[in-house]
Amino acid sequence: MSKDKVETEAKPKGKLKKLLFIGVGALALIGAGAGAGIYFGALSAHEAKPEDNFPKLVLRSKGEAEPAAEGESGEAAPKVGTVSVPNDRYKVDPRKYEITYYPIGDAFTTNLADGSGFLQVGISLSTFYDGKVINNIKRQAVPIRSVVLMVLAEQDPALLSTSQGKQRLQRQLTAAINDVLRDKEGFGGIDNVYFTSLVIQ
Repeated sequence: MSKDKVETEAKPKGKLKKLLFIGVGALALIGAGAGAGIYFGALSAHEAKPEDNFPKLVLRSKGEAEPAAEGESGEAAPKVGTVSVPNDRYKVDPRKYEITYYPIGDAFTTNLADGSGFLQVGISLSTFYDGKVINNIKRQAVPIRSVVLMVLAEQDPALLSTSQGKQRLQRQLTAAINDVLRDKEGFGGIDNVYFTSLVIQ
């Protein structure tokens, strides 16, 4: 065999290897690009929704209640919920979920609707949701205080002297506070309003 013939046979084999190497490299790049597209597409498919930041229900513990850990301010650490619900109007089973009470510090004093006297009320709020609801209450303390005073000012003293009248006032206050929280925070979460004091004069 001559030297020229060996060189011509070697050139096609070298070109074939180069083409094969380039082809495999191109396939690897295309695969990596497709994989990255699928990965980032899946991330953008689950964009953060406002509902993701809503409070969650706190499941009741099976054993004995653990003592609340106190923070620097002496308050119990806020509870962390785990059960998401579609909205704050979800009907909660009180046997399954932990309840938290939050006392409003100052009493509410207002004139009665007929002008015959005044009403002074201390209240505490209850929720089955986690510490986000308590933080929302603290953040919206001024509008909550305002709406409570407006509801109290509309009360008839004759109705408030009955237990049915007091229960009606509880429902009105619960609805009014939840309306404020829904308007300002996007989520209510107050289950009930309890009276810690009630004085009519």
